[in-house]
This record gives sequence, structure tokens and C-alpha cells, in this order.
Amino acid sequence: QVQLVESGGGLVQAGGSLRLSCAASGSIFSINAMGWYRQAPGKQRELVASTGSDGITNYADSVKGRFTISRDNAKNTVYLLMNSLKPEDTADYYCNAEINTKWYSPATDYWGQGTRVTVSS
Repeated sequence: QVQLVESGGGLVQAGGSLRLSCAASGSIFSINAMGWYRQAPGKQRELVASTGSDGITNYADSVKGRFTISRDNAKNTVYLLMNSLKPEDTADYYCNAEINTKWYSPATDYWGQGTRVTVSS
């Protein structure tokens, strides 16, 4: 079985910074893309940032220039450094990873349990 465990959420004032971490563990053969999504109250879950196994990154327009996604392949971990946080960044943040558990199996999406980020004005 595969688990994604997130950490690093919390309460921060506007303009502050937080770093989220997400570690994948379990029966992992390889990991393709890893990313972060968020869901604010009453809104749909949206992509925040993603990174492929080749290191290519993608960001939502709303976070470009403020957030940085990175990954440590040796640790099966993805990070999200969030700077210049705004109240509108308040949401539950979810880690996502496309993981192959066997060399012959297609990749499957796995999700973390979510970590709450609250930005006060």
C-alpha cells in the first residue's frame, strides 16, 4: 500500500511564508508527477503546482512568482514553499502523486489527507 503524508500547514499572517512537505511511502516502484492542489470552503479543488519526474514545473497563475514546488526523488518527497501569502490562499492543501507500484503496472493517483493553511489579514 502507498501513503502520502503531508506536513507544514498552519496559521500565518498575510505576507508570511510556509513550507509544505509531502512524503510518499510504501510499495513504490517509481513516481511520475507530483503536485499540490487546494480546496477553499465552497470552492472546487484546484491545481496549485506540479512537477514531473523530469523536473518540469507548472503553476496556477494565482501563485506564480510566490510559490515554488520542488522534489527530492531520493526521499520520494515533494515540497511547496509559499511566500507572500494572501488571505485568498487560505484552503486545505492536498498532495498528489502518480505512482507505479510495480514495473508493469500503470500509474495510479494517490492523495494525501490534506493540511490546512490559514492566512490572516
